[in-house]
Amino acid sequence: MLNFYKFIEILVSLQSLVITTMLPVFIPLPFIDKSNISFEIPITWQIPTLILLTIIFNKKVVFRAFSIYLILGLFIYPVFHKGGSLGYLLTPNFGYLLGVYPLINIIDNLNTRNKINVGNFLIYGFIAILAMHFTGILYNFIQVIYYSKFNLFLYNLGKYSVGKIGYHFIMLFPLLLLIKTIRRFNKS
Repeated sequence: MLNFYKFIEILVSLQSLVITTMLPVFIPLPFIDKSNISFEIPITWQIPTLILLTIIFNKKVVFRAFSIYLILGLFIYPVFHKGGSLGYLLTPNFGYLLGVYPLINIIDNLNTRNKINVGNFLIYGFIAILAMHFTGILYNFIQVIYYSKFNLFLYNLGKYSVGKIGYHFIMLFPLLLLIKTIRRFNKS
């Protein structure tokens, strides 16, 4: 049975997940022809938010919130990046959503050891992101074999993993600063 505080934590986590999924990452490029051109990075703030939520709350809370998020996106409302519904199961994106579970588990291992320093956070962060991408690649590979669309595997690999993994790694650095600030406030 959930107590009131766990329920509030799950609602906060779920709200954070839904909001960050809707916010794409943009980099303004004002130096090109002195115009207001912006470059859209093909990711959202969802992965850094999940890492942050896993460090703030425990694994069970984030697992429950993310499971509710998946159910919400598959059956109720299209909250996933670029869509939702049961048809989303057939896209390569869903494999990366399933890869969030090992990501949460790895980050929680770092959190339970309470050894969050720059080196440990970056090592665990890289491993967690690699595990998430490996799960997505495996899901994509199973789809390619099932549908016999072998020519799509490299395209999906480039679009969903190679094109995004660098940004996910880069997002660890500002997240590290935010986590250090939160930890400092908790100590004082």
